[in-house]
Amino acid sequence: MTATKPPSTPNLKRGAVVLVLFPNTNLQTAKSRPALVVQRDKLQTNLPQVVLAMVSSNLTRAKHPSRISVSLATPEGKQSGLLTDSVVMTDNLATVMLSNITRVVGSLPMTDVDRALRHTLNL
Repeated sequence: MTATKPPSTPNLKRGAVVLVLFPNTNLQTAKSRPALVVQRDKLQTNLPQVVLAMVSSNLTRAKHPSRISVSLATPEGKQSGLLTDSVVMTDNLATVMLSNITRVVGSLPMTDVDRALRHTLNL
């Protein structure tokens, strides 16, 4: 999938896979990595930020109900824009400034992610 520049806030859709400067847990450093937009569409907070779930290529992290495996061998994996099999970690969420998003690389369906978010947040 061809990478695109991030759209404005109203157009950045839930389920978009983005390349972003994602903060490390110490909140002092950050790493450029893929992440999944989990925030609802058109939240309209008037803040230039978005809630994301970290995406990791460390597959040993996959065996938890808060995490979703993404295999590039599946149609969903192919549309993700990810370069390797990965894990969406709904237990590692961050709110980041839109200016930290480099580009949109793909998208993922949200059904399994929603289930993992409900587990993470006890909803």
